[in-house]
Amino acid sequence: MKSILLKKQLVFFLIFCCAFAFSQTKIQIPASSVFYMEVNGKLLNSKTNWQKLNPILQNLNKNDQEKPTWKDFSDTGIKNDAKQYHYINFNDSIKSYTAHLILEDATKFVEFIKVSSKKELETTKKNKYSYTNLNDDTFVAWDGKRAVITGMTYTKKLPKFDYDYAADSTVVVSVEEPPMIDSAYAEADSPYYEPEKPFNYKDEIKYLKDEIKYTKEDIKSHQDDIARMQKDIKYLEKHHKYPEEKKATTELDEVASAKPTEEYDEEAEDLAYQKEMDSIKAEDFKIVKAFAELDFDRYFDSNMEVEVPKEMVKFQDANSDVFVYSNYGEIVKNGAYKDLAKLYNFGDLIDNLYNSNSSYNLYFDKNKVKVISNYQHKDSEIQKRFSALYNGKKNKKLMSLISDKSVGYYAINVDGHKYFDLMYSLFESKNDTGKYQKELELIMETIKIVLDEEAISKIAPGNGVFVLNALNTKKVEYTDYEYDDNFNDKEIKKTKDVVVPDFTFAFATENENYWKRVFEVLTTNKELSQKFAKNGDIFYLKKDPKNSNYIDQVYFTVKENIVYLTTSLENLVPKKQSAVSQKWAKDAAKHPSSGTINMQRLLQGLEKEFTTISQKEGFNLFRKNIGDVYFKSEVKKESIETEFNYTTPNSSENSLMYFLDFCNDLIKISEKETSTAL
Repeated sequence: MKSILLKKQLVFFLIFCCAFAFSQTKIQIPASSVFYMEVNGKLLNSKTNWQKLNPILQNLNKNDQEKPTWKDFSDTGIKNDAKQYHYINFNDSIKSYTAHLILEDATKFVEFIKVSSKKELETTKKNKYSYTNLNDDTFVAWDGKRAVITGMTYTKKLPKFDYDYAADSTVVVSVEEPPMIDSAYAEADSPYYEPEKPFNYKDEIKYLKDEIKYTKEDIKSHQDDIARMQKDIKYLEKHHKYPEEKKATTELDEVASAKPTEEYDEEAEDLAYQKEMDSIKAEDFKIVKAFAELDFDRYFDSNMEVEVPKEMVKFQDANSDVFVYSNYGEIVKNGAYKDLAKLYNFGDLIDNLYNSNSSYNLYFDKNKVKVISNYQHKDSEIQKRFSALYNGKKNKKLMSLISDKSVGYYAINVDGHKYFDLMYSLFESKNDTGKYQKELELIMETIKIVLDEEAISKIAPGNGVFVLNALNTKKVEYTDYEYDDNFNDKEIKKTKDVVVPDFTFAFATENENYWKRVFEVLTTNKELSQKFAKNGDIFYLKKDPKNSNYIDQVYFTVKENIVYLTTSLENLVPKKQSAVSQKWAKDAAKHPSSGTINMQRLLQGLEKEFTTISQKEGFNLFRKNIGDVYFKSEVKKESIETEFNYTTPNSSENSLMYFLDFCNDLIKISEKETSTAL
């Protein structure tokens, strides 16, 4: 009997535990987030030298007495070796940035935010957490173990007017009504219909007040306008309409019969305007605060486990220091370019162009910063065409133009024929919502019929390389002007040193005769032959002695299925290659896209562009700390993967501290310039 009772109690206990576990919901990162970042605190903290970082942060966080507001930024109450989660959401009205933090000492964290805010903070206590606002749009909430920081802005959604700029920029084609207006009043069948609204004197008064606000910016020149508007406001408040116009009255009669208006009280109007703006801000703050509180309630009702949509972390590497995801399609569609995109009703073209996800894994290695990005289009068919484009034939002959002394290069090996398939797919529509979609599809079908895609792709199959061989300098003459005391100008001829690039651009072709004919036309055409000339198989741009050009000469030719465009004939022959440049050439021939820049050589060529003392100090700092850049792209994991490497000098413990040391040196230079100016 006791055994049965014990079993029943155990069952009830297990049911209770399961119910409790299921009631503790996970922290859900919204699938609609356009940006997500996960910081690997354990890795970053192990690479951070806080003894060096603290002075930098203290310097940036000084108060009015030039004293740091916090002494030790390694001890702010935040658990430095814990993961951090950041994400951004926005719609038409609310834009928010949220950060989830794990706390080591909640008391110290509260003290930190109070000191950093540099003002008194009012704390609101809830059942499971407390929160405060650092300003009108930034809120911080915490309990004993975790904290949330939310930056949130609110924009009131107003009626918007859409215009058909393609037909007539002055014609209104549709009106987006606010939610409170019944859509039944809109005549959707007529694209040019604009509902006529009854006259509302209150709206007219508000409009005139807004007009006064903008007119006040040039108060002296618009004093009469403001006085007239003030008079109209008083008339509208009393009669609820404008006075009837007198048809026979001339302009001179109106001026003669006009009564003097009351003197405009600028101070009173400023006070009234400020009260109105404060009222609007207070109302917006209430809305933002309510949304922030809802987010906090959901967060602190959950357990500490974060759940991220699988699509966001598809390309995440657990060993990266920082992982970032961005939904570029939603950023374009609903972000800063939303209204701009609506101006052009080209079907799904805009969506097809930007409907993609990008992921980034950031690594701070010993002497290198590495970023691996993965680009993936959301439409699997379009992504397949991107991948096909990046699977072109290789060409080793082009890569022999890369030399040991090169400043840098950029090489591609793509399938030029696949460009057509990709472009056609971008113009395709899945739902035929575009106003001109049928016309666009007809144009694309016509292009398919007219163009010989195979013949065009043979002209430029998709293999090319640009090599920046050197940055030279030359003196050029230019015209400047000087003015006397009577402001009479005088032309003065001056000279200055300018940077002249020495480069080679070459690409493969399977149709040499086509390019030879193009170049022959340049030298035989009556007008073009005045600028172009020929010497054997070499074509060149004639040098004009009257003009002081930055580039002295440009040559172009075709030989052995390679088209060349270069600033020197010496660049037409293969270069001597060391082990390093041979590796560059091998990678350039292997990958669909790759490139490198020797930053020291680049800065050496740009040195004469920096003339002032402050510019030279900044230049010397960059030359001392700058590293080399290398990247390569290829098709991986159903995405276009690009690896970016930045090699750093060995003066710092690791690449993370390299950037922090660099920032510290920049701060010192800026402080020196400020003190000198004072």
